[in-house]
Parts: sequence; C-alpha cells; structure tokens
Amino acid sequence: MAISYDHIMSLKSEGTETSYGDRETMLYALGIGFGRDPMNEAELPFVYEGVNDPNYLKTVPTMATVLQWGGGAMRDSGINYLMVVHGEQRIQLHRPLPSAGTVISDEKVIGAFDKGAGKGAVIVTEKKIRLKGTNEPLVTLISSTFARGDGGFGGPTAGAPEPHPIPERAPDATYETDIIPNQTFIYALSGDRNPLHRDPKIAKLAGFEKPIIHGLCTYGTTCRAIITNVMDHASEKITGYDVRFSSPAYPGEAIAVDVWKDGNIVSFRARVPARGVTVINNGKCTLSA
Repeated sequence: MAISYDHIMSLKSEGTETSYGDRETMLYALGIGFGRDPMNEAELPFVYEGVNDPNYLKTVPTMATVLQWGGGAMRDSGINYLMVVHGEQRIQLHRPLPSAGTVISDEKVIGAFDKGAGKGAVIVTEKKIRLKGTNEPLVTLISSTFARGDGGFGGPTAGAPEPHPIPERAPDATYETDIIPNQTFIYALSGDRNPLHRDPKIAKLAGFEKPIIHGLCTYGTTCRAIITNVMDHASEKITGYDVRFSSPAYPGEAIAVDVWKDGNIVSFRARVPARGVTVINNGKCTLSA
C-alpha cells in the first residue's frame, strides 16, 4: 500500500497507557552503555536500584523515546518499513523522568514531506506523554522518519523542521565512546525489535552490509557521553535533547562526540573516525538554569 497524503495526515493514537518499573529503567541504561565498569560509583545509580533508598535510581532523559513503544499513530501509515530509517529525534522534558510509573501518550502525524520518486519521504510525528492520575505533562517527542522507499506520493516538498546549527568554531572538547558488538541485542529489549539491527540477512535485504545500530541507541549513547563528561552525571538537568541522524553506525565501532558549550546549550555531533563519517549531527542538549 502506497502512502496517501490525506490518510497519513489523519493518523493519530490517543490514550495509550504504559507502565514501567526499575527493571526497564536499568535495562535502558545498560542498552546505551552504562554500567560496563561495576566499580564506577558515579554510573551505579543508573543501573542499580540501591538499598532502602527509593530515590537512588536515576533515569537517562533519552529513555523518554522508549516509554511507549510500537504501534501508535504510524501503525496504518502504508510505508515500507524495510526501507525506513530514523531521520530526526527531539524531546522536550517538562520534568525529570521518574524511575517507575504509569504514563499515557497521545500521538499524531504532524507532517509528511515528499522528496520525490526514488528519493523517499519524511514523516513527522508528535507524541505527548503525561503521568496517569495527575495528567502532569512529562515529555513531548517530535520524531522524523525517513521512508526511503515511499517518495513520489504527491505531498509537500518543503516545511520539515529545521535542524539546530552546529557552531562554526572548533569543538570545545571531544569525548571518545563506543558501542560494544552485542549492544544492539541489549538495546532491542527496551522495545525496538526491528530485525534490521540484529539479523544479517534482513540487513542485507535493506541494503546494509551487516546489521546497523538502532539510531536511538546511538542517540542514547551520545547522551551518556554528555552526562558523563559534561554534566558530572547530573542527568536531571537535561530538559531537551535533539539530533539529526546522518549515517548509520555499526556495532563495535568507536565513536567520537564533539561538543560545544554555550550557556545552557550543549551542541554536539558524533563521528566514526575509522570511517570518516558523521553518524549524528546538529545535536542540541538543553540544560536547566
């Protein structure tokens, strides 16, 4: 089924309820690389619930992207999911994520942009997540999906969100990190079971030499690098985290995260030096005052 502009712009999902606990919070942190050194006491609160302290466990802000996974507004979109990659991800946190809770999400398609036949399409969705009971806003997510096989459907060609500009000066600092060879298998347990990231045969059908890392796993990995190196592990200070995905990374690769600090804005990009490619660009991490 091909994309119909009117149909895809009508898609929405309301009142989806999801509960999560400390298990999911710790599993997400492990999936983006926290906890590799069991003697690192600064990272311990992200992967360990503590003893007799309900406030010990900390959350990674980018966990917002997996609080409610699957289905949603894009369930009946008509796009070819074998040819889909993540384009952009933006989150705005209205308060720090609790380490456990029940949340309700409302999602809708807010844009569909036609790059042309053979050039793909960009679909933009907005998801608002609130706490059950109080209806307190928790986080707003804006996601762009690049559907490589679905261009030429007759939608608008312009109007997609503009990316955050990276400063033109040299980076203030560069931090080295990596994604271990089996990390995509751990990350998949947070919700994204797309076989593209784990099955070599599926990856080849999609045009990749081997399984690629989930874009949102790389996204979380850059957040780990910033939390660790820029913020002294004060993850609760992050109120926004936006990126553009520019190229896939592969399990086992070393990643260099370039950062620029300007007031409460940390701009960043992530590169794979061994291949000379940028995998995440136009990064913007917003901090509370």
